[in-house]
Amino acid sequence: MRRLTAVLTALLAATAGAVIAPPPAAAAPVCALYCDTRDPSLARQETFPVPEVNLNGRRLVLHVSDPDRMAWASIDNGVLGDSVWLDRSWTDGSSWDGLLGRASIPATWTGTRTLMYNFADPAAHRRGMVRACGDAGGVTCTAWAYVKVCDTVCDGADPATAVGDSLPVPGTVLSNRRIDLHIDTRGLAWATLGSGQAGDEVWLDRSWDEGASWPGGSSLGRVSVAAGATSVRTTMINTRDPRSLLYGGAVRACGRATGGANGSCTAWARPAADRAAAAADALAHAYRTDTAWWPSSWWNSAVAVTALGDWSARTGRTDYRWLIDRTYELNKGVMPAGQKSTDAIEGSFISRAIDDTGWWALAWLQAYDLTRDAKYLNTAVTIGNYMHSYWDGVCGGGVWWNRERTYKNAVTIGLYVRLTAALHNRIPGDTLWLGRANAGWNWFAASGMINGSGLVNDGITSGCGNNGQTVWTYNQGLAVGAAVELWRATSNASLLASARQLADAAMNSAVLTRSGVLTESCDPANSCDDNQKQFKGIFMRYLMDLADVTGVAAYRTYAQRQADAVWQSNRDSLNRIGLRWAGGTPNARDWRTQASGLGALLAATAGPATPPPPPPTEAAWAPNVSYATGTVVTYAGARWQCRQPHLSQVGWEPPNVPALWLRL
Repeated sequence: MRRLTAVLTALLAATAGAVIAPPPAAAAPVCALYCDTRDPSLARQETFPVPEVNLNGRRLVLHVSDPDRMAWASIDNGVLGDSVWLDRSWTDGSSWDGLLGRASIPATWTGTRTLMYNFADPAAHRRGMVRACGDAGGVTCTAWAYVKVCDTVCDGADPATAVGDSLPVPGTVLSNRRIDLHIDTRGLAWATLGSGQAGDEVWLDRSWDEGASWPGGSSLGRVSVAAGATSVRTTMINTRDPRSLLYGGAVRACGRATGGANGSCTAWARPAADRAAAAADALAHAYRTDTAWWPSSWWNSAVAVTALGDWSARTGRTDYRWLIDRTYELNKGVMPAGQKSTDAIEGSFISRAIDDTGWWALAWLQAYDLTRDAKYLNTAVTIGNYMHSYWDGVCGGGVWWNRERTYKNAVTIGLYVRLTAALHNRIPGDTLWLGRANAGWNWFAASGMINGSGLVNDGITSGCGNNGQTVWTYNQGLAVGAAVELWRATSNASLLASARQLADAAMNSAVLTRSGVLTESCDPANSCDDNQKQFKGIFMRYLMDLADVTGVAAYRTYAQRQADAVWQSNRDSLNRIGLRWAGGTPNARDWRTQASGLGALLAATAGPATPPPPPPTEAAWAPNVSYATGTVVTYAGARWQCRQPHLSQVGWEPPNVPALWLRL
């Protein structure tokens, strides 16, 4: 890093933008959406965030492409040898990586430009600033771009404009002064100091790496108590920087009493006005934008993508649509074993692990529902055909767990039925996938995996009987979800009854619900492995689905109990959620447990309106209405799309004939 000397500081004060850059040390390349040194001709946008500078008649310009999160510099009206480069600071501009992409004007040219460099490093949780610098008979730089963080508003807003006021962590006391951290519902934070005297100071620190460091985020909004006053507050700062793909920033309030060298700070905190949004931000914080997954679990990343997609669908917010698409685009190809999975990924998210592949299919179906982008649906179809190729007559049917055909189990058949039924419900005129879904459910229901208590054991033996292995929450949830989706396809009431029996069994079972809280068998000993950490959230996803379609209050009540336990007993001040929803120590915590907890919080949210039952007689409807494929109608507050052309028999059909209608 290049550091300003006192002489350079004086030069900056005397001459706007004037800097003499010493020879640089090589800066480590940064990769975000793209890696440093990308060609500017590939930029998706060109904006000019700061004024250009006249450098002895030359035009020195900073260019930025926000969609690419990259910047480049140019110099024009120059002569041979004039040069241009970028500086990038990870602090407040007091230090920087200099001479990035330095380029000189060649003979016969009058200008040149640098390559593009990232202005943020979200994978390493670093927020940057950039400026363009040039050397043409003297060295000058533009102003730094993106000094302030901007989300709904920019840093520096008056707390009088705050929307709400919460105290996420206890205040701290210093020599009888009280220092508090405040956060509004938009994620803006400010600090207050009370019971003080003139000269006391208060400020905010902001960290993008959960309080491990705060370069460029120290002493923000620092202000002193005025003469004759006893209190003061800072301006507000943001905890999210969408431009830099930085979410879940942490803040703390700090202060110093006049006449003393020591200060005191509150604990670090993240905004938490909205439970699900707070959990989603903390989950996104662990995402690697450069490699487009959550290291280092392949199928778990699919479930995390699905959880963020569910959050988007549930709330209507689009914050993480980019993340979903990036995960798809960067992982849809071929990858060798050991890169992101112990197995090779063979394209279209396919590997030898049939269940791993199925999780990705459900993720992309969810993405299709969000975006209506056919690429997601097509990939789900490809995966569905792949999974079906491992259906055979051993034990009368069923899908093998792996390519070696060593085991038939609950997770694979649950994924298969949910996927095939969902494909039928999204492909107009389909009969193929419906037939597969019905066959899959019928085989599962007769397989014996559902034991006498209504709970799903892990799989079957080589002799085709229930193997009595662990009842896992995710197998129970997948069975519920499979039955619900197939009910959507067929309107067969027995399927919805089966879904309810499976859900009720889990809710009333001492095996899966302890003291009212959903509990994995490995939870009490805190011994769940990386796979098992995510199971409970999967159950909650499909309980949420069942609650939506039935409107049964008991399911939402149960979900609310889980959400309250997660929020009140299993969350820290950074909104990080642990393994054991009832709390306790030790309690494993990582992005897998975060995604699982998000599932619980989402299940407690209100779902789309459930259509009321049909009128008692056909005369109350408007029969003989012709519907074309793609027609969208609104019924009982929900939007429905016609799946295939037909003449109505009883008028408004969406809630009663799901084979013909897709709920949007």
